[in-house]
Amino acid sequence: MTGLTETLARFIHEKGLRDLPEGAVEKAKKAIADTFAVILAGAGSELAPPLLRYAALAGEKGESPIFGVSRTSTPELAALVNGTFGHALDYDDVLSMMPAHPSAVILPALCASFDGEPVSGARLIEAYALGIEVGGKIGLGITVGHYHRGFHGTGTLGIFSALGALAKLNRLDVATTRIAFGIASSMASGLQRNFGTMTKPLHTGWAARSALAAIRLAACGYTAAPDVLEAKAGFFAAYGSEHSDPALTVANLGKPWVLVDPGIALKKFPCCYASHRGMDGVLELKRRHAFGPGELERLACLMPPGGMRALIYPRPATGLEGKFSLEYALAAGLLDGKYSLWTFTDEAVRRPAIAAMLARVVVWEDERCAEGDPLFESRSPGSRGFVEVELSLKNGVRDVLRIDHPPGHPSRELTWDDIRAKFMDCAAHVSLPADRACRALDLIRALDKLDDVAKMLQLLH
Repeated sequence: MTGLTETLARFIHEKGLRDLPEGAVEKAKKAIADTFAVILAGAGSELAPPLLRYAALAGEKGESPIFGVSRTSTPELAALVNGTFGHALDYDDVLSMMPAHPSAVILPALCASFDGEPVSGARLIEAYALGIEVGGKIGLGITVGHYHRGFHGTGTLGIFSALGALAKLNRLDVATTRIAFGIASSMASGLQRNFGTMTKPLHTGWAARSALAAIRLAACGYTAAPDVLEAKAGFFAAYGSEHSDPALTVANLGKPWVLVDPGIALKKFPCCYASHRGMDGVLELKRRHAFGPGELERLACLMPPGGMRALIYPRPATGLEGKFSLEYALAAGLLDGKYSLWTFTDEAVRRPAIAAMLARVVVWEDERCAEGDPLFESRSPGSRGFVEVELSLKNGVRDVLRIDHPPGHPSRELTWDDIRAKFMDCAAHVSLPADRACRALDLIRALDKLDDVAKMLQLLH
């Protein structure tokens, strides 16, 4: 069998827009619009000031745009900053088969690599689609055991998504792409212990920057192992588990394409994806019964085994910790009846009313929530099994709701109206004028017909 690294390099070199299945371009445009929205919102987050100070320390001048702020930088620093912005609010898309957030790695890397050459929207979509396919199928082959070891796949696998996209956009030959994989494999990083801190989104930016560096080093003649993914002391051996199998990646490339099956989930709520089913349940119960906080006796949320792995802050003290707290997310929904970017700020988390509500919220993992899922062991914690939310009111009302998939899941796809609302909210978060945001989104919706993506990017800078 041809080695995995060479197979991926040939797939990137040979496949293109013409090979994408029906519907893939439209799904790609939605994910691209969603990603630029969350990059803008990240520019208004609490991590933006220290990150921009870090970028300024380099003292380097460049023309690559940093979105959401009136700054430019060198390509690699722009990829780092924009990538970190993209995951700053944990509002970016999810590819559960990795599991990771690949788009916020891919697009900042691509946008930093244009180098003055006009790039059509069709070429951007093509490169993006190849990147999603490469990272997703590496995730399939290395299995969820990689995540269970404590790695954050957005950093450790997302780098390969960005590498595949960059190799396609830059038309690298097979040999150079293999070397780029070799270089990137030694840059792959990211640990789950940093969830709930600024370093989690840094994994995204670091992967975007490293992918760009790997591509450039390879193009300049730098050397690396050409079989790094499958070799005895290579990536799968070091980062995988006993179930990891490079042959799974080889056998499933483009069969089917990730963009259409299983598809990418776009987030309805700006926090850890593992909380979304419970949050959706709370909002539905609020709609059904129209109860106020004082009427609640108890709310219980039953999660599938392993579903709480990333939700490590039962009593969060900051907005960032709140993004990884199921208890807080449920309490906020009970109190407010909605979720917004403000929900996950320090101010919102520290409200006295939240502390009172948390006393009536209980969560636990229940073996029963794994029943009926034949792929339970291979799914990521946020996608396996189902979630059950139990409501008890002081007036005696009892209700139980089962949620299999959250809003934004490929089976509950966001509409363009949903994406427009999210895009405008994110743009407002960084004070981008509404007319510019509208024009940018309109150009993304017609991206496959756009002759130069710079026309769209200028509106976001």
